[in-house]
Amino acid sequence: MLVFEWGESMSYRKLPLASLVVNPANDRHGELENETAAIAQLFATQELHMRSLAKDLVAKGEIFEPPLVFPSGDRYIVADGNRRTTCLKLLATPRRALTVELQEFFADCRKNWPGDFPDKVECRVKTDRDRVDDILFRRHTGVQGGIGQSTWNDRMKANFVIRTGKGGGLNVADEIERRLKDAKLLPGRKIPRSNLNRLLSAESLRNRLGISVRKGKRDIIRDEQETLTALHRVANDLASRTITLDDIWDTESKLAYIDALETEGVLPQIALKSKTSPGTPTPAPRVPHPIPAPPRPPVWPHLIPNVSYGVTWSAHLQRHRAIWEELQYKLDLGETPNAVSVLLRVLLELSIDNYVKRRQLTNVQEGDKLANKAGKVADHLHAASKIDKKYLGAIVKLKQGEEIVSLDTLNRYVHSPNFSVSPDHLNMLWATLAEFIVLCLEA
Repeated sequence: MLVFEWGESMSYRKLPLASLVVNPANDRHGELENETAAIAQLFATQELHMRSLAKDLVAKGEIFEPPLVFPSGDRYIVADGNRRTTCLKLLATPRRALTVELQEFFADCRKNWPGDFPDKVECRVKTDRDRVDDILFRRHTGVQGGIGQSTWNDRMKANFVIRTGKGGGLNVADEIERRLKDAKLLPGRKIPRSNLNRLLSAESLRNRLGISVRKGKRDIIRDEQETLTALHRVANDLASRTITLDDIWDTESKLAYIDALETEGVLPQIALKSKTSPGTPTPAPRVPHPIPAPPRPPVWPHLIPNVSYGVTWSAHLQRHRAIWEELQYKLDLGETPNAVSVLLRVLLELSIDNYVKRRQLTNVQEGDKLANKAGKVADHLHAASKIDKKYLGAIVKLKQGEEIVSLDTLNRYVHSPNFSVSPDHLNMLWATLAEFIVLCLEA
């Protein structure tokens, strides 16, 4: 059967199962490093649904809705239908399952497949990735015990908005286009707004280009002229098709583009506060009318405060992100201080290791203790003007084992059977380490 759509024909094709790639940037889990990690995440979060779906595929001997895919080189990335595709792949090759138990499960299911197992799958192929996202945005409305499509939860919807810039209640591109027009900096060709919204879908990325969008309010947060110049460059790159959708498809590629602009010196500098000229009278302060004090908000029960730290969660930071969110939203510090102390220790070391790997620090050895690695990373951050001398001293002070609030204390929380965990000490550690950990994650 031929299926015709606006501007497209023959959008359904039979593709080799081996050519389909389970999407590492599936919005169900956020960006991961590869297909194997994506399959692992699907089973880590939805194993019962995955098993139900596999049994249903075997019972019917078919899938009822073709996966939605887009080409990537000589393969096809699955945009929608990753659970179905994963089950088919593991039925085809049970040894790819992550545990012996799952390998046996898929091998037993495969024996019951009616007739010959298919080596090709009918897929809906879309070359326009914006079109793919438009389709995704209109789907996901029923669970049906795991056999039907699973409804996206708030985290999944947020992943989609962060990746694409669609459906988030914002239109950053409109505001940028208006500001560029007022400054007479619009490029000659039309700016692809969807691509601009995608590029600037995360607050941390917008901040690097000098703008902020919070609670519906749009601000320029760096030197205004330099910000407009940088936005003109981005708009021109997109309008001229120097940068296309393929170049800013996921967080890694967005960061690579913005990092390249930083290397070129395109990104704006932080605006300096204007100084009052000599002789200018200082206006008398206004005396406010007394107003009742607002009620104090409830104390946040978790280690990491409920504020945005501006971390851009790339695919290689998926585990770091999961630990961060447990510390920020799930683990009650008062009730689970031991668990919090262990996870803080893990987050710190993983973050330091991320910085060492991304910045290729050769003076950090595999056998270095955590405190020594932290000191070497802090020295590198100071040399790169990322932290000042005062904060470097604070990190160095944490290396001193005799201090109560020190990295030695954190190690003893993890390894000593006789050391009592203190929530107050953990809060003080976080207050000191927060900026350091964020810089390590943003390496």
